[in-house]
Amino acid sequence: MNDTLKRRDFLGAGAAVLAASALPSRSAQGRARKYSNDFLFGAATAGHQIEGNNTNSDIWFLENIKPTRFGTRSGDACDSYHRYEEDISLLKSFGLDTYRFSVEWSRIEPSPGQFSNAELDYYKRVIEACDKNGVRPVVTFNHFSCPQWFSALGGWTKPRSVDLFARYCDRVARQLASGMHMATTLNEPQLRRIQHWIAGLNSAASRATLDRQREAARTASGSPEYMAFHLADDDAVQANLINAHKQGYAAIKAVAPTLPVGVSLAVVDYQGIGDGSRVNEIREYVDGAWLRAAAETCDFVGVQNYGRDLVGPKGLIPAPASAERNMLTLEYYPAALGNTVRYVFEATRKPVLVSENGIATSDDGQRIRYIDDALAGLRSAMDEGVPVLGYIHWTLLDNFEWSLGYWPKFGLVAVDLKTFARTPKPSAYHLGRRARAWK
Repeated sequence: MNDTLKRRDFLGAGAAVLAASALPSRSAQGRARKYSNDFLFGAATAGHQIEGNNTNSDIWFLENIKPTRFGTRSGDACDSYHRYEEDISLLKSFGLDTYRFSVEWSRIEPSPGQFSNAELDYYKRVIEACDKNGVRPVVTFNHFSCPQWFSALGGWTKPRSVDLFARYCDRVARQLASGMHMATTLNEPQLRRIQHWIAGLNSAASRATLDRQREAARTASGSPEYMAFHLADDDAVQANLINAHKQGYAAIKAVAPTLPVGVSLAVVDYQGIGDGSRVNEIREYVDGAWLRAAAETCDFVGVQNYGRDLVGPKGLIPAPASAERNMLTLEYYPAALGNTVRYVFEATRKPVLVSENGIATSDDGQRIRYIDDALAGLRSAMDEGVPVLGYIHWTLLDNFEWSLGYWPKFGLVAVDLKTFARTPKPSAYHLGRRARAWK
């Protein structure tokens, strides 16, 4: 669905949502509040994780050097580059109305300043397939992977990365923005900050591993400045990423001023435990600068949440031994979603889009319970006045989960990696039923 009028009314609607957030969650007669028919319900993917053969990207390069942190190569992935119409039709058949996907910078600009009209036309066809199926496209301009040439120049560690990203955003917007429903500039740009905290910031072991990977990448690429996002020290990239978001936002809005544009943040539900907890320290370290940037520039903020971390006076505290776990042995804690959308709205006063939420599990019954529990928390936050624009589940397909390969199962749909046959799981139809009942 390419509902241009609704999209153009977004900023006005956002103001109305903010005003409505001051209203009580129930009327004097005790009737539940009605929710907007414009609420988005969908599933998300990312280009490198599903398309396959993204050979000009830095992630592809890092998968194939030695030593590598990747136990499995992406290869053909889910072959969604050729099967996107099937994937979008499946999403629609479940009862969902929104598809979040990313356009691949390395396909669109395979060498500096050389933009591929053929690849831009490809993504235009993906958007047209959404329109044909009555599905609203939410497009991410950069979902981690970057062109190999960009990382060979130093990637996000160099100030020139800001202008290069803005140039790319301008070109993509000129070709594709008219068909988008919403857009985000960057995906989880503070992820390295989270990883540094979990790894003990500058622990000797983590730094030694990182140094070996950097040296391998620089040797294989022939560039002493080589630096991909996943290899960078966070302090070296944070300011440039924030400026890239701001300049990318400005470039997109200059072309498409009515298109709602935001940034998708990885938001952990940090919970302080005991006197002297460092919870405020970690929130500021990971989220502070980004929440301030979002408040200044974004039309909405994308929230991507998968759980909580307990924080005591000495840092992270393990989850209770009795806690239910997912297949990554992480705590099952869907209530985190409601907590994080409250947190982000309070910090930014901008409408929130749940741009990712899900669980890695081979037990689809656990996934169904997770969906129900997460949505219950989300609706509670909305009843309290948090303006939430939609819920987009991660992920549509069991896909390539970066260094973890194809083992973690986040998908609503199973994929046979030899035949590429798609097999929907019961959770896909369950989410569709929840979507239809939501309104």
